[in-house]
Order: sequence, then C-alpha cells, then structure tokens
Amino acid sequence: MSDNSPMKGIRTPLKRVRGLGASGSSATADFWWQRVTAVGMLILIIPVIVIVMMLLGRNQAGAGQILGTPVVALLVLLFVVASAFHMRLGMQVVIEDYIHDERLKLISVLANNFFSIAVSLASVYAILKLSSGV
Repeated sequence: MSDNSPMKGIRTPLKRVRGLGASGSSATADFWWQRVTAVGMLILIIPVIVIVMMLLGRNQAGAGQILGTPVVALLVLLFVVASAFHMRLGMQVVIEDYIHDERLKLISVLANNFFSIAVSLASVYAILKLSSGV
C-alpha cells in the first residue's frame, strides 16, 4: 500500500505517534482501567457491606473504634478510591460521547475531574479522621 492509500487507517500520523485514537483520547487505557476498578470494587463490596452494617447505630466513638482497625480502614479507603476513579472514568466516557461542543466538553471533563478528586479527598479525610480518633 502506498502512503496515500485510503486503507492506511483513520488515525493521523501525529495521533499514531501519541498513541491516541480517533476521538483524541486513550480510550483503550480508560476502558481497561474502568474494568480493573470494577473488579476491585466487586472484590471489596462484601467486606465494605459488612463494615457498614457494623457501623449502623453506632456513635462517632464506636465508628472510630471499628474504623481504627488498620485492615478495616484500608479496605474502606481502597473501596472509596476505586469507586471515585471508576466514577470519573464512567462520566468521562458519557461526556465524550454525548457532548459535541469542544469547549463545553473540555469544561465538563475538567469539572468531572475536580468533582471526583474532591469526593475522594473528602472521603479519605473523613475515614482517616474517624480511624485516628481525632
């Protein structure tokens, strides 16, 4: 095939060098990260449900006592971080697929990233504060 052949592919040479697909994103990596976080959440959901059931009806001191166990705090932290990352990836796919105005798409993706980070940080802070007993 010659370099001018239409069968060469739909990616431009620059996108081939950068490893980007037709949409301008690394969709394959996002696809796999979303699957990895889904599997992680699937593995962690049963322990997290048990932990939440143990927390029902307890005051802050009781919650701190349960979350003060390093294994419990780590399980909840992993679940929260995996969930927030999974949420960010899922919303990014929806934004990229259904918002066609490039400026609005950029603003939406940035807002999605900031929101996901804010939710993650607030959750991690709350879990660490409860688990440390402060």
